[in-house]
Amino acid sequence: MGRVATLVGVAVALSLTAALVLPEVAAVRYMVGAGLGNGWTQGLNYTNWTRDKHFYNGDWLFFVYDRNQLSVLEVNETNYESCNSDHPLVNWTRGAGRDVVPLNVTRPYYFISGNGFCFGGAKLAVKVENPPPPPVASPEKSGSPASFYHGRVVLPAVFAVGAMWDAFLRFC
Repeated sequence: MGRVATLVGVAVALSLTAALVLPEVAAVRYMVGAGLGNGWTQGLNYTNWTRDKHFYNGDWLFFVYDRNQLSVLEVNETNYESCNSDHPLVNWTRGAGRDVVPLNVTRPYYFISGNGFCFGGAKLAVKVENPPPPPVASPEKSGSPASFYHGRVVLPAVFAVGAMWDAFLRFC
């Protein structure tokens, strides 16, 4: 029973330490055209859809469309402007009408649909950026409560986790 309690204690301490130390990172999955109508289709203005959104490295685009008509083709800027689908960089169409595209490089992405649907508006351009840096904390005064807690709570907690880890290794 002593080993189980020690293991639980170590797990709780490590979880709390990780929650305090690790930055919050959350990728967003955008359903293309959400709020405009029927997802990836013609007759919608995807420039308006992207206007209030920020796309960051690690986000995803989720295309939902009629697989018997449309496609999801990644093209360069020139082919995007001219709706030329002859030589796509990547054909993301997988046949189910539900395709997910990872935005894992910081750069502009250009998507069109083939079969002439691009001319009807089935085209999307997004600029992927790096996430903004976390907010910078203001400097602490030496007698402030923040420095008191930092020196009297966080540092001993780190040493306590190390001691529990050492005890765990001795029992194993």
